[in-house]
Amino acid sequence: MVTAQQPMNRLDRRKARTRQALLDAARAFLAEHGMAEVSIQDLTEAADVGFGSFYNHFTSKQELFHAAIADVLEEHGQLLDEVTADIEDPAEIFAASVRKTARMIWTHPQIARILAQTGMSYLASEEGLAPRALRDIRRGIEAGRFHIDNPYVALATTAGSLCALINLWVTDPDVVDEAACDELTEQVLRMLGMPRRSAHAIVNRPLPRS
Repeated sequence: MVTAQQPMNRLDRRKARTRQALLDAARAFLAEHGMAEVSIQDLTEAADVGFGSFYNHFTSKQELFHAAIADVLEEHGQLLDEVTADIEDPAEIFAASVRKTARMIWTHPQIARILAQTGMSYLASEEGLAPRALRDIRRGIEAGRFHIDNPYVALATTAGSLCALINLWVTDPDVVDEAACDELTEQVLRMLGMPRRSAHAIVNRPLPRS
């Protein structure tokens, strides 16, 4: 028998707010500096919580950073699920995910910066773009849309291309626009073995709104 979830009491709500404040502070540090040296004191001050409160939620700053990245990947994954919910063609699902991720430069700049800082180390994550891209690459192969031997190599190339584009935006934003996002996606599709005309047609379709 399924029982209704009990509402959170005042203490639980306060704990949840403190935990989220720490996660938000960690995300801000990750976006600007990656996992560069930062003290727990810096994190608690940025979160505006007491130093002692930190250890009620995390055993170390490394645990906090990993939780913050998991939070980012989950948000990213939910966004991609919404964008591709009504698409059936695996090649178009893959392309929409890449196009949407590239556009996070403007729509979700914090997520984009965190992906650029830490994304390559999370290729094996069960959340975010990586598992969805791998799934869609495999489906594209099965459907005869993609023509490659190793989907993991395709995944690594896709992730590397996206991180490089985001880094290019960070260093020289004037050279990256929506056309550049679609050009990158078209090049990735062609790398996966799609004919130029088919790849070009897919990236010029309206991008679903999330």
